[in-house]
Amino acid sequence: MDKYLKREKMLNHPFLHYLCRRYMAREKTFRFKHFTVVNDRTAMKVGTDGVLLGAWCPVDGCRRVLDVGTGCGVIALMIAQRNPIAQIEAIDIDQAGIEEATLNFSHSQWSNRLRATLMDYNSMNQFDTYDLIVSNPPFFTNGVLPNGDARIQARHTISLTYHQLINRASNLLNDSGYLALISPADVHSQIVEAAAFSSLTVRRLTRVIPVMGAAPKRLLWLLSRHPGSYQEDTLTISNSDGSFTEGYIDLTKPFYLKM
Repeated sequence: MDKYLKREKMLNHPFLHYLCRRYMAREKTFRFKHFTVVNDRTAMKVGTDGVLLGAWCPVDGCRRVLDVGTGCGVIALMIAQRNPIAQIEAIDIDQAGIEEATLNFSHSQWSNRLRATLMDYNSMNQFDTYDLIVSNPPFFTNGVLPNGDARIQARHTISLTYHQLINRASNLLNDSGYLALISPADVHSQIVEAAAFSSLTVRRLTRVIPVMGAAPKRLLWLLSRHPGSYQEDTLTISNSDGSFTEGYIDLTKPFYLKM
């Protein structure tokens, strides 16, 4: 009995409650070197995919950028940090995501260049053109979609297929513009086919390997309306001992506090 009383007393200790509150605060707020992201209510949280895309996509010379499916706005914020002139429009069909993106944008040093709008990408005006369209799109294509699960809805291709994303980008990009996106490795043929159907050229493909020696799990794509040279490379995130590779550190160190 004394053992159980001691355990109950330990679980009710104020310091343990404090640690729990700190843990919850960290989960709801993600701090980067130059901005902070609240991602408590949005369907899609800050994750490796979004950070990879935001750090990898080409932004030099871009004046108008569209972030499709912005969620909490992390990719838009990364692009604002990397490009001092870009006006960035971030759209999503998730009201909670737009509210959090708006909050995150307003608290950043680039608030005058960022705008979050509740909008369906498929209904956008084709008279608007962009230098860069960037998207961490939905990627689950199989299985039953549970009712009311916002996160699965956000990651499911019911709301935005690769074909829809790429085909509309061919109308929304200006003549020298690019579409940058990230996908699972097993949809390679789908994206190549969608690009060909939409008269877009694959200009760069980066295969993302989670740990040294493993197979690629993600693909970073760069598509354009104009033909040009093709580049293919790989990015490995971690070494076999669990440490980050130099390539991953070089890519993400402008953002991650731990780098």
